[in-house]
Amino acid sequence: MDVNYSGKNLKEYIAEAREKGVAIGHFNISNIEGLHAVFNAAKSLNLPVIIGVSEGERDFVGVHEAVALVKSIREENRYPIFLNADHTYSLGRVKEAIDAGFDAVIFDGAKLSLEENINITKQCVEYAREKNLAKGNDCLVEAELGYIGQSSKLLSEIPKGVELTSVADAKKFVGETGVDLFAPAVGNIHGMLKDMPEPRLNIERIKEITEATGVPLVLHGASGNTKEDIQAAIKAGTAIVHINTEVRVAYRDALKKSLADNPDEVAPYKINKPDVEAMERVVLEKLRIFNFL
Repeated sequence: MDVNYSGKNLKEYIAEAREKGVAIGHFNISNIEGLHAVFNAAKSLNLPVIIGVSEGERDFVGVHEAVALVKSIREENRYPIFLNADHTYSLGRVKEAIDAGFDAVIFDGAKLSLEENINITKQCVEYAREKNLAKGNDCLVEAELGYIGQSSKLLSEIPKGVELTSVADAKKFVGETGVDLFAPAVGNIHGMLKDMPEPRLNIERIKEITEATGVPLVLHGASGNTKEDIQAAIKAGTAIVHINTEVRVAYRDALKKSLADNPDEVAPYKINKPDVEAMERVVLEKLRIFNFL
Protein backbone atom coordinates (compact mmCIF):
# COMPACT_ATOMS: atom_id res chain seq x y z
CA MET A 1 0.00 0.00 0.00
CA ASP A 2 2.01 2.97 -1.26
CA VAL A 3 1.73 6.41 0.26
CA ASN A 4 0.13 9.11 -1.85
CA TYR A 5 -0.32 11.84 0.75
CA SER A 6 -2.28 14.88 -0.33
CA GLY A 7 -4.04 15.80 2.88
CA LYS A 8 -6.20 12.68 2.99
CA ASN A 9 -7.54 11.80 6.43
CA LEU A 10 -7.26 8.55 8.35
CA LYS A 11 -10.71 7.37 7.28
CA GLU A 12 -9.66 7.60 3.64
CA TYR A 13 -6.48 5.62 4.26
CA ILE A 14 -8.45 2.93 6.06
CA ALA A 15 -10.86 2.67 3.12
CA GLU A 16 -7.90 2.39 0.76
CA ALA A 17 -6.36 -0.36 2.89
CA ARG A 18 -9.61 -2.34 2.82
CA GLU A 19 -9.82 -2.01 -0.96
CA LYS A 20 -6.27 -3.34 -1.31
CA GLY A 21 -6.75 -6.15 1.19
CA VAL A 22 -4.06 -4.92 3.59
CA ALA A 23 -4.06 -3.39 7.07
CA ILE A 24 -2.62 -0.22 8.61
CA GLY A 25 -0.15 -0.78 11.43
CA HIS A 26 -0.87 0.79 14.82
CA PHE A 27 2.08 1.01 17.23
CA ASN A 28 2.00 2.41 20.75
CA ILE A 29 4.73 4.72 22.00
CA SER A 30 5.77 6.08 25.39
CA ASN A 31 8.63 8.34 24.33
CA ILE A 32 10.30 10.16 21.44
CA GLU A 33 12.47 7.11 20.69
CA GLY A 34 9.37 5.06 19.95
CA LEU A 35 7.91 7.78 17.75
CA HIS A 36 11.05 7.99 15.63
CA ALA A 37 11.30 4.22 15.37
CA VAL A 38 7.74 3.88 14.06
CA PHE A 39 8.08 6.78 11.65
CA ASN A 40 11.46 5.63 10.31
CA ALA A 41 10.11 2.13 9.65
CA ALA A 42 6.91 3.31 7.97
CA LYS A 43 8.76 5.85 5.83
CA SER A 44 11.30 3.27 4.68
CA LEU A 45 8.43 1.16 3.31
CA ASN A 46 6.37 4.14 2.14
CA LEU A 47 3.33 3.09 4.20
CA PRO A 48 0.80 5.02 6.29
CA VAL A 49 0.98 4.37 10.03
CA ILE A 50 -0.88 5.07 13.27
CA ILE A 51 0.76 6.08 16.54
CA GLY A 52 -1.16 4.94 19.62
CA VAL A 53 -1.03 6.36 23.12
CA SER A 54 -3.08 4.74 25.88
CA GLU A 55 -4.31 6.68 28.91
CA GLY A 56 -1.11 5.82 30.79
CA GLU A 57 1.06 6.68 27.81
CA ARG A 58 -0.80 9.97 27.32
CA ASP A 59 -0.25 10.84 30.96
CA PHE A 60 3.48 10.26 30.46
CA VAL A 61 3.95 11.89 27.05
CA GLY A 62 1.27 14.57 27.45
CA VAL A 63 -2.04 14.76 25.59
CA HIS A 64 -1.33 17.97 23.67
CA GLU A 65 2.36 17.13 23.37
CA ALA A 66 1.53 13.85 21.58
CA VAL A 67 -0.68 15.74 19.12
CA ALA A 68 2.03 18.34 18.49
CA LEU A 69 4.73 15.70 17.93
CA VAL A 70 2.76 13.64 15.42
CA LYS A 71 1.36 16.70 13.67
CA SER A 72 4.83 18.20 13.27
CA ILE A 73 6.13 15.01 11.61
CA ARG A 74 3.08 14.80 9.34
CA GLU A 75 3.30 18.41 8.22
CA GLU A 76 7.08 18.67 7.90
CA ASN A 77 7.36 15.44 5.90
CA ARG A 78 3.96 15.55 4.17
CA TYR A 79 3.54 12.03 5.46
CA PRO A 80 0.42 10.07 6.54
CA ILE A 81 1.22 9.43 10.19
CA PHE A 82 -1.83 9.59 12.45
CA LEU A 83 -2.53 9.66 16.19
CA ASN A 84 -4.96 7.48 18.12
CA ALA A 85 -6.06 7.80 21.76
CA ASP A 86 -5.85 4.11 22.56
CA HIS A 87 -7.93 2.40 25.29
CA THR A 88 -9.84 5.28 26.83
CA TYR A 89 -12.10 4.34 29.72
CA SER A 90 -14.32 7.36 30.30
CA LEU A 91 -16.36 9.86 28.30
CA GLY A 92 -14.36 12.69 29.85
CA ARG A 93 -11.05 11.38 28.55
CA VAL A 94 -12.58 10.67 25.13
CA LYS A 95 -13.65 14.31 24.96
CA GLU A 96 -10.17 15.38 26.07
CA ALA A 97 -8.57 13.53 23.14
CA ILE A 98 -11.09 14.80 20.60
CA ASP A 99 -10.66 18.39 21.80
CA ALA A 100 -6.85 18.05 21.65
CA GLY A 101 -6.95 17.10 17.97
CA PHE A 102 -6.43 13.32 17.88
CA ASP A 103 -7.24 11.58 14.59
CA ALA A 104 -9.04 8.74 16.37
CA VAL A 105 -10.07 7.67 19.84
CA ILE A 106 -11.10 4.33 21.33
CA PHE A 107 -13.68 4.08 24.07
CA ASP A 108 -12.97 0.81 25.84
CA GLY A 109 -16.08 -0.34 27.66
CA ALA A 110 -15.29 -4.03 27.29
CA LYS A 111 -15.71 -4.66 31.03
CA LEU A 112 -19.10 -2.90 31.13
CA SER A 113 -22.46 -4.46 30.42
CA LEU A 114 -23.52 -4.40 26.76
CA GLU A 115 -26.15 -1.74 27.37
CA GLU A 116 -23.83 0.50 29.39
CA ASN A 117 -21.10 0.13 26.78
CA ILE A 118 -23.58 1.08 24.03
CA ASN A 119 -24.84 4.07 26.01
CA ILE A 120 -21.42 5.64 26.64
CA THR A 121 -20.13 4.80 23.16
CA LYS A 122 -23.13 6.60 21.62
CA GLN A 123 -22.24 9.69 23.63
CA CYS A 124 -18.64 9.48 22.39
CA VAL A 125 -19.79 9.24 18.77
CA GLU A 126 -22.22 12.14 19.18
CA TYR A 127 -19.55 14.34 20.76
CA ALA A 128 -17.02 13.53 18.02
CA ARG A 129 -19.49 14.32 15.26
CA GLU A 130 -20.48 17.61 16.87
CA LYS A 131 -16.83 18.65 17.19
CA ASN A 132 -15.95 17.42 13.72
CA LEU A 133 -18.77 19.48 12.24
CA ALA A 134 -17.95 22.57 14.29
CA LYS A 135 -14.18 22.52 13.77
CA GLY A 136 -13.81 20.71 10.47
CA ASN A 137 -12.07 17.77 12.15
CA ASP A 138 -12.15 14.12 11.13
CA CYS A 139 -11.74 12.30 14.45
CA LEU A 140 -12.88 8.67 14.21
CA VAL A 141 -14.45 6.80 17.10
CA GLU A 142 -13.68 3.15 17.77
CA ALA A 143 -15.17 0.99 20.48
CA GLU A 144 -14.38 -2.41 21.91
CA LEU A 145 -16.71 -5.27 22.75
CA GLY A 146 -15.47 -8.47 24.36
CA TYR A 147 -12.78 -8.57 27.06
CA ILE A 148 -9.18 -9.42 26.03
CA GLY A 149 -7.27 -8.21 29.11
CA GLN A 150 -5.78 -4.78 29.71
CA SER A 151 -2.00 -5.00 30.14
CA SER A 152 0.59 -4.82 27.35
CA LYS A 153 3.19 -6.91 29.15
CA LEU A 154 4.59 -10.43 29.40
CA LEU A 155 2.02 -12.77 30.94
CA SER A 156 2.20 -16.14 32.65
CA GLU A 157 -1.34 -17.08 31.67
CA ILE A 158 -4.31 -15.92 29.61
CA PRO A 159 -6.13 -13.10 31.46
CA LYS A 160 -9.24 -14.21 33.34
CA GLY A 161 -12.55 -13.34 31.73
CA VAL A 162 -11.33 -13.37 28.12
CA GLU A 163 -14.20 -14.23 25.80
CA LEU A 164 -15.22 -14.04 22.14
CA THR A 165 -17.54 -11.29 20.93
CA SER A 166 -20.79 -12.74 19.66
CA VAL A 167 -21.93 -11.84 16.15
CA ALA A 168 -25.36 -10.79 17.40
CA ASP A 169 -23.90 -8.47 20.04
CA ALA A 170 -21.48 -6.99 17.50
CA LYS A 171 -24.28 -6.24 15.04
CA LYS A 172 -26.43 -4.67 17.76
CA PHE A 173 -23.53 -2.65 19.14
CA VAL A 174 -22.38 -1.16 15.84
CA GLY A 175 -25.93 -0.53 14.67
CA GLU A 176 -26.93 1.36 17.82
CA THR A 177 -23.72 3.32 18.35
CA GLY A 178 -22.69 4.27 14.82
CA VAL A 179 -18.98 3.76 15.55
CA ASP A 180 -16.49 4.23 12.71
CA LEU A 181 -14.29 1.30 13.78
CA PHE A 182 -15.00 -1.81 15.83
CA ALA A 183 -12.64 -3.92 17.94
CA PRO A 184 -14.03 -7.38 18.74
CA ALA A 185 -12.54 -10.15 20.85
CA VAL A 186 -11.65 -12.90 18.41
CA GLY A 187 -9.12 -14.99 20.30
CA ASN A 188 -6.66 -12.12 20.72
CA ILE A 189 -5.29 -10.99 24.09
CA HIS A 190 -3.40 -7.97 25.33
CA GLY A 191 0.19 -8.68 26.24
CA MET A 192 2.23 -11.74 25.32
CA LEU A 193 2.45 -15.13 26.95
CA LYS A 194 5.94 -15.91 28.27
CA ASP A 195 6.25 -19.66 27.89
CA MET A 196 3.60 -20.72 25.42
CA PRO A 197 2.27 -19.73 21.99
CA GLU A 198 -0.42 -17.08 21.69
CA PRO A 199 -4.01 -18.33 21.32
CA ARG A 200 -5.06 -18.86 17.71
CA LEU A 201 -7.30 -16.18 16.24
CA ASN A 202 -10.86 -17.17 15.35
CA ILE A 203 -10.83 -16.23 11.67
CA GLU A 204 -14.36 -17.45 11.05
CA ARG A 205 -15.66 -15.15 13.81
CA ILE A 206 -13.83 -12.21 12.22
CA LYS A 207 -15.51 -12.96 8.87
CA GLU A 208 -18.92 -13.22 10.51
CA ILE A 209 -18.54 -9.95 12.42
CA THR A 210 -17.26 -8.17 9.30
CA GLU A 211 -20.32 -9.29 7.36
CA ALA A 212 -22.70 -8.47 10.20
CA THR A 213 -21.40 -4.98 10.99
CA GLY A 214 -20.06 -3.62 7.71
CA VAL A 215 -17.42 -1.46 9.43
CA PRO A 216 -13.62 -1.81 9.46
CA LEU A 217 -12.41 -4.10 12.24
CA VAL A 218 -9.41 -3.48 14.48
CA LEU A 219 -7.27 -6.29 15.87
CA HIS A 220 -5.89 -5.41 19.31
CA GLY A 221 -3.25 -7.39 21.18
CA ALA A 222 -1.58 -8.80 18.06
CA SER A 223 1.87 -9.03 19.65
CA GLY A 224 3.00 -12.65 19.47
CA ASN A 225 0.35 -13.78 16.99
CA THR A 226 1.64 -15.69 13.98
CA LYS A 227 2.09 -14.16 10.55
CA GLU A 228 -0.41 -16.68 9.19
CA ASP A 229 -3.10 -15.76 11.71
CA ILE A 230 -2.62 -12.02 11.27
CA GLN A 231 -2.76 -12.19 7.49
CA ALA A 232 -5.83 -14.43 7.64
CA ALA A 233 -7.47 -11.89 9.97
CA ILE A 234 -6.72 -9.12 7.48
CA LYS A 235 -8.23 -11.11 4.63
CA ALA A 236 -11.30 -11.66 6.83
CA GLY A 237 -11.93 -7.93 7.38
CA THR A 238 -9.34 -6.49 9.78
CA ALA A 239 -8.21 -3.02 8.64
CA ILE A 240 -5.94 -1.97 11.54
CA VAL A 241 -3.59 -4.15 13.61
CA HIS A 242 -2.24 -3.09 17.03
CA ILE A 243 1.24 -3.95 18.27
CA ASN A 244 2.62 -2.76 21.61
CA THR A 245 4.20 -5.47 23.77
CA GLU A 246 6.69 -6.65 21.16
CA VAL A 247 7.91 -3.08 20.69
CA ARG A 248 8.23 -2.61 24.46
CA VAL A 249 10.22 -5.81 24.85
CA ALA A 250 12.58 -4.78 22.02
CA TYR A 251 13.10 -1.40 23.70
CA ARG A 252 13.79 -2.93 27.12
CA ASP A 253 16.22 -5.55 25.85
CA ALA A 254 18.16 -3.11 23.69
CA LEU A 255 18.37 -0.57 26.52
CA LYS A 256 19.70 -3.17 28.96
CA LYS A 257 22.37 -4.23 26.48
CA SER A 258 23.30 -0.65 25.62
CA LEU A 259 23.79 0.25 29.28
CA ALA A 260 25.81 -2.90 29.92
CA ASP A 261 27.98 -2.35 26.83
CA ASN A 262 28.58 1.35 27.53
CA PRO A 263 28.81 1.78 31.33
CA ASP A 264 30.56 5.16 31.09
CA GLU A 265 28.21 6.74 28.54
CA VAL A 266 25.90 9.45 29.90
CA ALA A 267 24.47 11.02 26.70
CA PRO A 268 20.86 9.76 26.38
CA TYR A 269 20.81 10.08 22.60
CA LYS A 270 23.82 7.76 22.38
CA ILE A 271 22.54 5.30 24.97
CA ASN A 272 19.15 5.15 23.26
CA LYS A 273 20.25 4.76 19.65
CA PRO A 274 20.18 0.93 19.83
CA ASP A 275 16.69 1.13 21.36
CA VAL A 276 15.35 3.04 18.36
CA GLU A 277 16.97 0.58 15.96
CA ALA A 278 15.55 -2.42 17.84
CA MET A 279 12.02 -1.01 17.86
CA GLU A 280 12.33 -0.05 14.21
CA ARG A 281 13.17 -3.65 13.29
CA VAL A 282 10.01 -4.90 15.01
CA VAL A 283 7.84 -2.30 13.29
CA LEU A 284 9.38 -3.08 9.88
CA GLU A 285 8.68 -6.79 10.32
CA LYS A 286 5.06 -6.16 11.30
CA LEU A 287 4.39 -3.66 8.52
CA ARG A 288 5.66 -6.16 5.97
CA ILE A 289 3.27 -8.76 7.39
CA PHE A 290 0.29 -6.37 7.39
CA ASN A 291 0.97 -5.43 3.77
CA PHE A 292 1.90 -8.92 2.49
CA LEU A 293 5.36 -7.73 1.50
